[in-house]
Amino acid sequence: MDIEELQLRLRRFAAARHWDPYLTPKNLAMALVVEAAELVEIFQWQTPEQSLQLDEPTRQHLGEEIADVLLYLLQIADRAGVDVPQAVERKLVMNARKYPEPTA
Repeated sequence: MDIEELQLRLRRFAAARHWDPYLTPKNLAMALVVEAAELVEIFQWQTPEQSLQLDEPTRQHLGEEIADVLLYLLQIADRAGVDVPQAVERKLVMNARKYPEPTA
């Protein structure tokens, strides 16, 4: 997946619909929370075991909600000037330092 290309596609999509004035990091973050809630709703009332054994229609719905969350995240990063690959790499390094592998 080419993140920069995807962000460009999202910019073009929004521009063609004249949505740019509304796509501020604040508004996008609020929309992200709504989509994250829809993602959580899929698993509401399921046992941990059930959440690991989704039927195909539910798995497809899950994929759609994951895509919504990802697209909003990418738009927030784009509008706020965050380099996603760089931020991810930095965070992985930070996590490795914070949570080192256990020694036997």
